[in-house]
Amino acid sequence: MRVIHMRWSMVILFGASLLAGCATNGDPHDPLEPLNRGIYHFNDVVDKAVVKPVATGYKNAVPSPVRTGVGNFFSNLNDVIVFLNDLLQLNFQQGASDFSRVFWNSTIGVAGVFDVATSFDLPKHDEDFGQTLGYWGVGNGPYLVLPFLGPSTVRNAVGRVVDYRADLVYQQNDMAVRNSAVFLRVIQKRSLYLGARRTLMQAALDPYVFVREAYLQRRRNLVYNGNPPPLKNNANNHTDEDDSGAPAKTLH
Repeated sequence: MRVIHMRWSMVILFGASLLAGCATNGDPHDPLEPLNRGIYHFNDVVDKAVVKPVATGYKNAVPSPVRTGVGNFFSNLNDVIVFLNDLLQLNFQQGASDFSRVFWNSTIGVAGVFDVATSFDLPKHDEDFGQTLGYWGVGNGPYLVLPFLGPSTVRNAVGRVVDYRADLVYQQNDMAVRNSAVFLRVIQKRSLYLGARRTLMQAALDPYVFVREAYLQRRRNLVYNGNPPPLKNNANNHTDEDDSGAPAKTLH
């Protein structure tokens, strides 16, 4: 099952790259906009029909302390991926901090259910292989909307495939346990943003564009550790938002 998942991920990325090479669009960062919009609306339908109702029921039925513990548990597993990407970005100081987070939360915090590391002045960080590729000079590539997964770029989609191999949830051999954990993680995360869609529909003239621009800006800030350089305009008067070779990441 895991092998099939990875093969399909690579097929999607390869197909997207071919389509991007043939597409023409007013926004150079989104040459696949017609396809992306279709997938965006598909994801929205799935969210309204399945994910949001289940997440609403989960939030109403499960006490807040239990939901917090579930979120902490999955956050602790994610810290393993964060730590590995710290090392790949040569950020050893942050890596030591994130390793300590995993150690203390996995032991005193009872497998991560309790976030004791934050009280030890070991803050949560956000690193993944997509950012690591940006650190080493790999450009974003076209913007993508992935089925069920949402906004991405070619670079970050490749990063997802690599991070997937380090995700302890997906390393479970028991398919029922693995799939249940994946579903619970999705529902737990969605329960934190139950009002997000209503806010989005009220605030944005075009929700698709709003999500795209917010995603690209957030990812750029992550690659540059919150200190991105000023945007430049290229010869075609398009804003250059590529974040490859982020120099801010070298200043550890």
